[in-house]
Amino acid sequence: MGIEHEQLRKTSTEEGDGSHWLVQFRRLFHEMERRIRLKTLNPYITCKICKGYLIDATTVIECLHTFCKSCLVKHLEDNNTCPTCEIVIHQSHPLQYISYDRTMQDIVYKLVPNLQQNEVRRERDFYKKRGMPYPKTIPNNCIEKETGSQSSSSKVEDSDYHRSDEQVNILLEAQTTALKQMRRKFIRCSAQVTVTHLKKFIAKKVLNNMDKYREVDILCNEEVLGKDHTVKFVCVTRWRFKDPPLKLYYRSRLDLA
Repeated sequence: MGIEHEQLRKTSTEEGDGSHWLVQFRRLFHEMERRIRLKTLNPYITCKICKGYLIDATTVIECLHTFCKSCLVKHLEDNNTCPTCEIVIHQSHPLQYISYDRTMQDIVYKLVPNLQQNEVRRERDFYKKRGMPYPKTIPNNCIEKETGSQSSSSKVEDSDYHRSDEQVNILLEAQTTALKQMRRKFIRCSAQVTVTHLKKFIAKKVLNNMDKYREVDILCNEEVLGKDHTVKFVCVTRWRFKDPPLKLYYRSRLDLA
C-alpha cells in the first residue's frame, strides 16, 4: 500500500510541474518533424517500365497501376495486359481503358525537385531543334525570367490561344439520326485538344448546352475514344496511315451497365 501511494505521489508531482508533458510533447514533435527519404517513396512514383520518375502519369483503369504515358502506349502496341500485374486490360482495345492521372503527376512533380522544370526544358529543346512550336502550355513555375524583347515575344505567344500549335483538320459527323448534324462539320484545332473539349463543343452546338457533354460519345474507326485522349494521340494511334481530315463521329452515350 505504501509503494502504490509513493508512485501516485510521484506521478502527481510530475504532472504538477509539467515536466512529464513537456517530455511527451518534445518526443511527439520530434516524430512529426522526422523527414521521409525520397528513396522510400520511389516505388510509388516511378514507372515500372522505364524505371524513371513518372512523366505524363497514365493509369490502367482496371487495376490502377500507373506508368509513363509513352511507356504504356508503346507497351500496349504489342500487348493487352498490364505490365505490372499482367491482368488483361481489354482483348482488342486496351488503349481505351487507360487514363491520364493528373493527381499522381502533380504529386510526383512536388516530391522530386526540378523534375517538372527539367522535363519542360527537355521537351522545348526537342521541338526547337526540329523547328516546331511547343505544343503545351508552360506551367508558371517553369517560365524562365526574360527581359526586353524576349519577354514581349513570350507574352504574344501566350496570347495566341494555341494558334501556333500543330493544327489538325477534323470532320465531325453524327453517327445516327438521334443527334442532328452540325451545319459546319469541318473544324481546325490544336493537336492538344482533348476528346472532352470536342464533346463540350458538340454539346454546345447540337444540344445547346455545354453541360451535357457527358451525354455524348465520340468515335473513330467505330471505337469510343477516351475522354483524356488528345487529337494528336488519336491521329497517331487511329489515323496514322490515312489522309486528312481526321474523321470522327458522335452519338448519344450508350450506357452498357
